[in-house]
Amino acid sequence: MNYSFHEAAEKELFSVIEYYEERQPGLGLRFSEEVKATIERMCAHPHAWASIDSKTKRCLTSKFPYGILYRIIKNNIQIIAIMHLHRKPNYWKGR
Repeated sequence: MNYSFHEAAEKELFSVIEYYEERQPGLGLRFSEEVKATIERMCAHPHAWASIDSKTKRCLTSKFPYGILYRIIKNNIQIIAIMHLHRKPNYWKGR
């Protein structure tokens, strides 16, 4: 299955990568690799992850406290947020 990023989700991804890289060189790269692996799992099994509302699912990363929120639209996964699990849980709902 193909995937695409909502513009705001893409900005979040780059912002988090930058944040981790500033904290420790190489940590941003590890985060981006973790997000890529999570997206690959989502694409392989798009219906396997928990629904958080009638249209949106969440797949958790394994090594970082983030969830990837997405919607399945036809044969495409639209990633709508790269969400920290302990901050502002509903900020993405307007997307």
